[in-house]
Amino acid sequence: MSINISFRLLKAFLTLVEQKNFTRAAEHCHVSQSTLSGMIQRLEEDVGTRLFDRDTRNVVLTPEGALFADAARHLVAEIERTFSELDDFVAKKKGRVGIATMPSIAGDWLPPVVGEYRQRWPGIAVEIYDVLSDTCMQLLNSGDADIAIAAPNTPLDEYCSEHFHSDRFYLVCRRDHRVARLESVALDDLDGCDFIRLSRQTSVHQHVVNAVGATGVTSSTFQVDYLSTVAGLIRHGLGVSLLPELALTQFRDPELVAVPLAPPGITRPIHVIWRKDRPLSIAADAMLELIRERKGSAGQA
Repeated sequence: MSINISFRLLKAFLTLVEQKNFTRAAEHCHVSQSTLSGMIQRLEEDVGTRLFDRDTRNVVLTPEGALFADAARHLVAEIERTFSELDDFVAKKKGRVGIATMPSIAGDWLPPVVGEYRQRWPGIAVEIYDVLSDTCMQLLNSGDADIAIAAPNTPLDEYCSEHFHSDRFYLVCRRDHRVARLESVALDDLDGCDFIRLSRQTSVHQHVVNAVGATGVTSSTFQVDYLSTVAGLIRHGLGVSLLPELALTQFRDPELVAVPLAPPGITRPIHVIWRKDRPLSIAADAMLELIRERKGSAGQA
């Protein structure tokens, strides 16, 4: 059996079930009685059986019609509920958006942006994943995140991406370190310093290794996973570190200073990234637009 039943036809059928009279039902449907009669006849042809007994003064459901009426009520309710929810999603009254970004962005730049987003659209759930760049990409690929703000060390040809921020690196050291009062510091000045690196899993690691390695500087090295550990080691005089501008908010300490690097320095490009093969939801697209509006404030804290 080929099924070609419209939502309008189901609504007309249920109106007739409720009114039990063609004239009243036609008035409720805003059609003529003959039009309604033709609609019901087409419906009966589609389902292959009579749905109403027309031999009495009032229209009465046949047993098959009563069975179909139960199913029709369920279908109409589900369709109306779905369209109501869809209207809420289109109007941004409901929805969900996932953002994966590096801790240096998640901890300082992102919160006011998310706060503004929630003020505009309080019914949309925002999920934040504060993870390393490689994990940002994994979450994007799995669909858990709609948008990533990251500095991956892999090509972005298979993704949609936009430049977010050029993250300049600084030398972070104790205030009493020999380079602390310089206006800028050259990488050669690090020769002989105890040097603290972030782990290989971070996007920072490769930029620092490439830049320091090119100078031929040899330094005894600590390698750690967390910025808080870096800060603690520096504070206790155990070394210096090269860190990006967006991470410096975690080094607001009167005992520590951040010294700019002399040209050419080190810069880490950060991108806003989303998938090419899957359109953004309305909620995610609104977040992307807000990120575009506010990205100029990155690094201004």
